[in-house]
Amino acid sequence: MRMTEMDQNVTLAQQLEAADGGGPVVLFNKFEVDAADVDEFMAAWADDAAHFKSQPGYISAQLHQGIAGSTVFLNVAVWESVDHFRNAFGAPEFRARLSRYPSATVASPHLFRKLAVPNICVV
Repeated sequence: MRMTEMDQNVTLAQQLEAADGGGPVVLFNKFEVDAADVDEFMAAWADDAAHFKSQPGYISAQLHQGIAGSTVFLNVAVWESVDHFRNAFGAPEFRARLSRYPSATVASPHLFRKLAVPNICVV
């Protein structure tokens, strides 16, 4: 699997190194998968999701697939903090798991926090 940055101005590595103000973060990870590799991708993702479920700070995850035959997937995972995500994502046992994904798969992970927008949404 190859990783690319979702944001060309702030990398995931920069996000993981930044001082964390605390509070939950949401990982959005877009996966581009070859049609022939969907079953292999799904098996690897499900195994990783089960692994993350047992990690400190994990709150939830949901995988989405584009409609109409799309092979673009979006993982949305919520973590208690950047620190919790950093520890789980950087652990050698997780990093070793990445080799199980189809080699043509492209992943673009990035961390976000909810924003309050007056009269629209709350934190």
